[in-house]
Amino acid sequence: MSSTNRLIYLPLGGAGEIGMNAYVYGYGPKGKERLILVDIGVTFPHMDGTPGVDLIFADIAWLEERRDRLEAIFITHAHEDHVGALGHLWSRLNAPVYARPFTANHAARKMEEQGNDPANVNVTQPWPNRVQAGPFEVAFLPVSHSIPESAGLVIDTPAGRIVHTGDFKLDVTPVLGDPFDRALWAEVAKPGVKVLTCDSTNVFSPNPGRSESTVGPAIRQLVERASGMVVATTFASNIARVKTLAEAGRDAGRAVCLMGRAMRRMIEAGVQSGILDDFPKTISPEEAQAMNRDQLMLIVTGSQGERRAASAQLARGKYMGLTMAEGDLFLFSSKTIPGNEREVLRIVNAFSEMGVDVVDDDADLYHVSGHANRPDLATIHQIVRPQAVVPMHGEHRHLREHVKLAAENGLPGILAPNGTMLDLTGDTPRVAEFVETGRTYLDGSVQIGALDGVVRDRMRMAMNGQVTVTFIIDEEDEPLGEPWVEIMGLPEKGRSNAPLSDVLEADLDQFVRRADDKTLADDDKIEEAMRRIVRQSAMNEIGKRPEVSVIVSRLSA
Repeated sequence: MSSTNRLIYLPLGGAGEIGMNAYVYGYGPKGKERLILVDIGVTFPHMDGTPGVDLIFADIAWLEERRDRLEAIFITHAHEDHVGALGHLWSRLNAPVYARPFTANHAARKMEEQGNDPANVNVTQPWPNRVQAGPFEVAFLPVSHSIPESAGLVIDTPAGRIVHTGDFKLDVTPVLGDPFDRALWAEVAKPGVKVLTCDSTNVFSPNPGRSESTVGPAIRQLVERASGMVVATTFASNIARVKTLAEAGRDAGRAVCLMGRAMRRMIEAGVQSGILDDFPKTISPEEAQAMNRDQLMLIVTGSQGERRAASAQLARGKYMGLTMAEGDLFLFSSKTIPGNEREVLRIVNAFSEMGVDVVDDDADLYHVSGHANRPDLATIHQIVRPQAVVPMHGEHRHLREHVKLAAENGLPGILAPNGTMLDLTGDTPRVAEFVETGRTYLDGSVQIGALDGVVRDRMRMAMNGQVTVTFIIDEEDEPLGEPWVEIMGLPEKGRSNAPLSDVLEADLDQFVRRADDKTLADDDKIEEAMRRIVRQSAMNEIGKRPEVSVIVSRLSA
């Protein structure tokens, strides 16, 4: 190995937050490293901070500038926070994509939806099969998670072996997908592991994680005892849980109906990939409408309160001809992701008002996490025994606590949130440099930077309201009538009890009458003065300074 070469790690997303995963590894001379990207996911907007935004991606500008050195993109599993940005960002990177069959099914669809050739997605079989990507030799290491065919990555480099866990848990009976194979992990670790880049999501959970298979009996008992219609929601991607729910409905003598595009799409992908061949028979929403309520079970999307998903639409009254009624049961077979509490509670209360019995997972009976808890992370540390642990996939507090856990297990750890480039070449990782990272918003069909000001202006309009002033001047710089205003998001009347628009127009007209010829000949001066007058007048009337747009139109001869 040349002393001029270095091995680097750079998280562009997913380290310091949960979601939007994008991790870069590189090897070669400084500034000329050949690169690979692990995952390219999304996170989701909230009305309070990103109103109107559709999706949020990692800012890949650093990688895009070096895309001539990008050898490949590896997708660990098919959750949106790991694959959701592929179709939107692939054209900016233009590198081959590798994934296991079920994940590749979703990755190819993501590509096709955005007009990219799905043939760029390569189906790869797991360990011991390897993919050569420049100086990297990469193998998919099967792991158990809350979606089938998840994988960690074994990344062999001239500087040593890296194990990138991806999202994982220690589950030997996962219902669907790969069970945790301790012997396989030990085999991978035997030659020595330089760095373990490790999931940190549940580092604060003190008890060992439970198997997916443990939720089945409790769900079956709940469904058997229900008297009205049963509706259950979970993450659509957790097709093992969807299968368990469907089997509980079938075993209770109920017809099962899947509702929500994401739910149906995931089950179809499972069948197409060959990992789901015994899913219970389902009926259509049209057929469900003709069923007696006590003979019906719906499995629906929207476990996180998403407004357009089936759960939220049922809470608002009706979805695909079906409604909830007093005595029905609604089950959240899921945990609420931090930040989604308000949306979920809105649904819970709406159902409560209908007389629907809502069951969530506060009793820890109907859901298990797909991530390794603290004792499970310690087990992986002990099996792999890396030279160092680099925590990823977690908020800053998770990463920091994971470093402490590594120390408890006698392993050095290093904190590397987004933008922190680590040099992994030596015996101990060290910070090499910091790279500017941020977020990219998908706003409709357009990608915009988080600092471009678009969303900031939208939030200011939402908080302060908007006034548009129109003023016409003829070819001799004489006002053609009075200025008029249009108001959005503001009260119709203020302190004077007169229409707010009338008050603003009167104050603007006074300005125009007093303005000298020099002012009326200068559009910038007119706009500045009118903006100031509107904001001050509105403050006097309603106690707010709105956002103001001034349109000065000049007629030509």
